[in-house]
Amino acid sequence: MNPSNKQTFILAVVIAGLLLLVNSVFVVDQREKALLFKFGEVQRSDYTAGVHFKLPMIESVKKFDGRLLTLDNKTETFLTVEKKNVEVDFFVKWRIKDVGNYYRATGGDDAVAENRLAAIINPGLRAEFGSRTIQQAISGERDEIMSALEKTATAKVSELGIELVDVRIKSINLPRAVSESVYQRMRAERTRVASDLRARGFEEAEKIKAEADRSAQTSIADAYRDSEKLRGEGDAKTADISAKAYGSDQEFYAFYRALNGYRDAFRDQKDVMVLEPDGEFFKYLKQSGEGGGR
Repeated sequence: MNPSNKQTFILAVVIAGLLLLVNSVFVVDQREKALLFKFGEVQRSDYTAGVHFKLPMIESVKKFDGRLLTLDNKTETFLTVEKKNVEVDFFVKWRIKDVGNYYRATGGDDAVAENRLAAIINPGLRAEFGSRTIQQAISGERDEIMSALEKTATAKVSELGIELVDVRIKSINLPRAVSESVYQRMRAERTRVASDLRARGFEEAEKIKAEADRSAQTSIADAYRDSEKLRGEGDAKTADISAKAYGSDQEFYAFYRALNGYRDAFRDQKDVMVLEPDGEFFKYLKQSGEGGGR
C-alpha cells in the first residue's frame, strides 16, 4: 500500500471511529427524560441528567420533555344537580413521571397524552358538578371540587405514566337563559330578605316608640303625683298657719279676710254690687264709718 492510500485509509478509519463515538454518546438534559431502544424495543428508561453511552447502529435514544406541561382544555358544558347547564373553563398541570409507561400508553405523542388526560378529567368534573347545585359550584366549593377530582383522577393518569400536578377552574359561567333565571331568583331572595329586615326594623321601632311613650307617661304621672303631694303639703301648711293665726287673734283674722274681700269685690271701678246696708259684708266698713263719726 503506497503512502497516499495508507493515509487515506487511516483518515477513513479515524472518521469512522469518530462517527461511531459520536453515535455512541448522548446527553440527557435536566429538562428531559430519555428512553433507550434496541431494535425498536424499550430497554432502559431510568436515565439521569448527564452523558451516557449506547451501542451505535443497534441502540437508539428518544427524548421527551420532562418539564411541567399544561393542558388548556376548551370550555365544557356540565349539568348540575338541578339539571342546569354550566360552562366550565379549566386547565390541567401535568408532567411525565414514568417515561416507559408514557411511551407505551401514548406512543410518546403529547397530543395523544392530552386527549387521554382530558378523557379522564372531563368525566370527573362532570360527576362533581352533577352532585352540586349551581350556587354551591359558583359560590365557594371550587377547592372541594378540585380536591375530590385529583383524588379520583390520580390513579387513572398514573397508568399513562403521567403525574397530575394541579387542576384549576378558570371560570364557571351560566348560559344566558340560566343566568337570567338565577339572577332573578337571587334578586327575589335579596328582596325578600330586605323586606324581612325592614319589617323587623319597623317592629323594633314601634317597640322603642311604645316604650318611650310609656316612659313619658310614667314620668308625667310621677311628676303630677309629686306636684299634687307638694301642693297638698303646701295647702296643709297654709291651713295650719291660717288656723294658728285665726286662733291667736280671731278678730284681726276676720278683719283681714274682710279687707281681702273688699279688694276683690271692688277691683274695677265699674263693678256694681247690690247688698243690704245691714249685711255682714259691710260689717267693718260700717264700724269704720261709725268710728269716724265719733
